[in-house]
Amino acid sequence: MATDAHDGSVPAADIRGQRVLDLLDKAIDLQSPLVRKNITRARQRNPEATPAEVIRNLERMYISALTGTGAAVGGTAAAPGVGTGVALALSAGEALSSLELTALFALSIAEVHGVAIDEIERRRTIVMGIMLGGSGSTTITKVAERTGQHWGRQVVAKVPVETLRQVNKILGKNFVTKYGTKQGIIVLGRVAPFGIGAVIGGGANAAMAALAVRAGRRAFGPPPTSWPLPAGSTPPASENTLG
Repeated sequence: MATDAHDGSVPAADIRGQRVLDLLDKAIDLQSPLVRKNITRARQRNPEATPAEVIRNLERMYISALTGTGAAVGGTAAAPGVGTGVALALSAGEALSSLELTALFALSIAEVHGVAIDEIERRRTIVMGIMLGGSGSTTITKVAERTGQHWGRQVVAKVPVETLRQVNKILGKNFVTKYGTKQGIIVLGRVAPFGIGAVIGGGANAAMAALAVRAGRRAFGPPPTSWPLPAGSTPPASENTLG
């Protein structure tokens, strides 16, 4: 329940919003150390795969995982004998899983593109910007006072951290509004009669994944044509440079 601001209490809406942002930060913290392992997994079938091929694999893996998670939880939550309380608890747990999968996908794409993700504010901008799609990119470029395509490279990699904090404050408010509302609708849909819940869960997650994939492509633009050289290495000298 919201309370009078004069008694020092925090309005209920602000508390709920902060919980959503805390959930996002938890997902980012859990998945950040797994980014390079995720890229390695995407390259397993073809170690010689180009960055473009790896990104396509990452997109397929992400869509498949998110769709499967939504369908599985939707089917279980709507199964006969599962109470509404248990069903909602299952869906709430899947909300964190969805955030984790999306954070891992977004940060993996940034890594393939060579965008530094070693600072929390940059990771937040990447994940929220991709999840918010077009509205996210508009906010980022406006607040950062930058123009041009592919904000993932032009803004996140080059804008000072202090500016990104300002960007993330606005993104955070939009994220709470959009993600909280959308997730609430999906959660209720999963408690529908058995069979329908699985369709709603899987279909909703598939749509969210497809939006994130498109947003990632817009954020970073064309993939690099080759992988960067390992740190400390130098290109081999050509015959013309040998003494």
